[in-house]
Amino acid sequence: MNRMVSFVIFFVIFFTIYLAMHFYVFWRMSYLLSISRNVWFYVVMIALALSFPVTSFVERFIDGPVCRLLYTLAATWLGALFLMLFILLVYEVVRLFVKISPAAAGITVLSLTLIIVIYGILNAVPIRVNEINVPVPGLEDEKTIVQLSDIHIGTIHNSDYLARIVEKTNALNPDMVLITGDFVDGSGRIDEHSVAPLKDLNPQAFFTTGNHEMYEGIGIVTDLLEKTGVKILRNETADYKGVQIIGIDNPGDRVKDENPALRGMKIDKAKPSVLMFHPPLGLSDATEAGVNLQLSGHTHAGQIMPFNIFTRMFYRYVCGLYEKDGTYLYVSPGTGTWGPPMRIGSRSEITLIRLKIA
Repeated sequence: MNRMVSFVIFFVIFFTIYLAMHFYVFWRMSYLLSISRNVWFYVVMIALALSFPVTSFVERFIDGPVCRLLYTLAATWLGALFLMLFILLVYEVVRLFVKISPAAAGITVLSLTLIIVIYGILNAVPIRVNEINVPVPGLEDEKTIVQLSDIHIGTIHNSDYLARIVEKTNALNPDMVLITGDFVDGSGRIDEHSVAPLKDLNPQAFFTTGNHEMYEGIGIVTDLLEKTGVKILRNETADYKGVQIIGIDNPGDRVKDENPALRGMKIDKAKPSVLMFHPPLGLSDATEAGVNLQLSGHTHAGQIMPFNIFTRMFYRYVCGLYEKDGTYLYVSPGTGTWGPPMRIGSRSEITLIRLKIA
C-alpha cells in the first residue's frame, strides 16, 4: 500500500508540473506573439498537453499506422515543449539586461525551437560505432564485444531499426553481443516480428533486463528473445569463449549506488569477467567481486540537452569509460531513444569493445 501511495503522489506531482510547463509556455508565447487567449487557445493547449499520455495509452491497445504517427508526433511535441521551455527561461534572464521587443522575442523562440528540433531528429537517425579498448588480466587472446543498450523497440524504433542495428553489428564481426537492458520501449506492443531481426545476428547474443522490460512485462520480453536465440542472464553467469558473462536484473525502483545481487554470486576472480547491469551503479560492488568490466546504459547521456545536467545530479557515471581500482565501467549513451525521437548533445551508439591482454 505504501508503494502504491508513493506512486500516486509521484504521479500527481509529475503531472501537475507537466501541465504547469504547458501553461507557462502557452501563456508566455501568447503574450509575445499577441495571440488571443480565447476558447481555442485553451483547447489547443489541453490537447497538446494530453497528446503524449493519451497516445501512449492508446498505443498499448491499438496498433496501426495512424496510432504510430500520432504517438510519434506527440513524442516530438514533448521534446519541442522542453526545448521551448528552456529557451524561454533563458529569455527571461536575458530580457533583464537587454531590451527585446515581444514580437522579436517570440519569433526568435519559435525559430530556435524549430531549428533545434529538426537538428535533434536528424542527429538521432545515424547510429555511430564507438570503439574502446579495455585491458583485462588473465585473457588468453583478444576478444571483441558489441554492446547494445537502450534500443527501445516499440512504436518509433521498430523491426526495421533493429535490422539496421543487426546489419551494422554483423559487419563488426564481434565474438559476442551483450544487450544491457531496455531492449523494448514499453510503448507499442511487441511480437515475434518486432524481434525477428535478432535471428540474423552472427555472434551469440546475451541479454539482461532494464527498467523498460518491467513496463512491458519481463516474461513477455524474455520469451520473445529466447525464440531468437538470445541467451537471457537473470542474476546468473555464463562462460563463453573464455569470458565469464554476468547478467544482473535491473534493480527496480532503487537508485542506490550499489549492486547487492552481485554480492551473492560465485565469480572466479582468476578468470576474465564482464558484468551486464543496466543502471550505471554498483561499481564498488563490481570491484569487490573482481569484475574486470561492467557494461551499463540507462542514462542516454541525457539524450537532449540540457537534461544531461539533471542526469548528472542522479548518476555519478553518465557516459563513457571509467575505472575504479582495476575495474572498468562503460556507460553507453544508448543505441536508440526514448520519448522524443531526438538527440541533442548525444549520439545513438553501437559500442565495439576490444578486450586486450593486460
